Amino acid sequence: MSVKKRVPMREQAPEKRIHNFDSVPLGYSREEAVQEAKRCIQCKNPTCESGCPVKMKIKSIINEIANENFEKAFFIAKEDNAVPAITGRVCPQEDQCEGVCILEKKGQPINIGKLFAFVADWARENNIEEHLEIKDNNKKVAVVGAGPAGITCSVDLRKAGYHVTLFEALHMAGGVLQYGIPAFRLPRDVVDYELSFLEKIGVEIKLNSIVGQNMSFEELRNQYDAVFLATGAGAPRFLHIEGEKLKGVYSANEFLIRVNLMKAYKFPEWDTPIVCGNKVGIIGCGNVAMDAARCAKRLGAKEVYILYRRTRKCAPARREEIKHAEEEGIIFKEMVCPSRIIGNDDGWITGIELVQTKFEGFDKSGRPKPVNVDNSQFVMELDTLVNALGTTPNRLFLRNAPELETHSWGGIKVDENLMSNLEGVFAGGDALTGGSTVIEAMGHGRQAAAAIDKYLTK
Repeated sequence: MSVKKRVPMREQAPEKRIHNFDSVPLGYSREEAVQEAKRCIQCKNPTCESGCPVKMKIKSIINEIANENFEKAFFIAKEDNAVPAITGRVCPQEDQCEGVCILEKKGQPINIGKLFAFVADWARENNIEEHLEIKDNNKKVAVVGAGPAGITCSVDLRKAGYHVTLFEALHMAGGVLQYGIPAFRLPRDVVDYELSFLEKIGVEIKLNSIVGQNMSFEELRNQYDAVFLATGAGAPRFLHIEGEKLKGVYSANEFLIRVNLMKAYKFPEWDTPIVCGNKVGIIGCGNVAMDAARCAKRLGAKEVYILYRRTRKCAPARREEIKHAEEEGIIFKEMVCPSRIIGNDDGWITGIELVQTKFEGFDKSGRPKPVNVDNSQFVMELDTLVNALGTTPNRLFLRNAPELETHSWGGIKVDENLMSNLEGVFAGGDALTGGSTVIEAMGHGRQAAAAIDKYLTK
């Protein structure tokens, strides 16, 4: 086989998968994984590792897979990554490890994410688990938020001997892994299995526990030697245009929580219904927008539109997600911007007024800057609209910690060690950035765990 071309990933056919929430990628077989791993040229100075936010030993892992030492590959992966089966599926590898793979210059980079998912799945199927000998040090750390940052920080601290209590406001741990990412991208059994590792190593998980309501922030600080805030970015951004409060208009947060966490796609087997209709519009073109659009298609919508003020070439969504959306019949309506939402006398959405855009120069991020074209408004009929413009840090928690310094947009202020202005209180993940990838949040979790360990042992 040519080293230039990667082993293709088998997938569900589009015409079949739009009727179910099963995983789209079918995973590598043992033979396919070995074949793909053998494409790796084992660089002396592997650039792929520099692109990984949690600094996984990618070269070694791939080498072990190539030599069919799957168990060893799995254990090496777990040294730096608490949930490799998850990150292998949802990381934007093309912008990180795969994006700097030397083979990119000659053909296609190693399919690192799919190899990691394979080896983690193989370990689960063969009942291979880490057996850690943890020496307790009698110090306690509270972690607030059981998303990617909180999970990673909890695992690293527990491995270092700390008694870790993980507080989660929802009835399930996982954060965005549970409520934000659909099962066709991240199967729920994979999430549940990966998270079971926390309890196996002795992390205490307290669900339905809202810090600031069930327990005050001050109580938390008094009872624990250090606190890590990984409260995420659960507050949606809004357009602030006419008609935004009409029925049938969702934030992506609500839409995906209903579908994923509350199993609306299994209604009436599960109690939560969701109104979708035949024509659905999605505002935005990131991964969340792709998730919402592809969910709407699976919920029976005949026409699903991505409404985006730029072109898909400028979109923040992963290339794989855009490709899958296109294959599933999602319609991309580019260079348009919402100006108002239209409804009927009963308060339900009936359509959206859009204005065409054009590019004029570049914004601060370096992307083409869209501006509205005069007198270009037109109306599109819609039954449902999902706003996927992004999120901001959780305001509920921040209101209950007024002494904690934050930026004007809500992100927690920290120093180079991720410590806030409050002694012994650290923060990371989306609570810091306002929105990042799963693996970037995990990188914060690892960094915070190391900083907390240094702080408590000084």
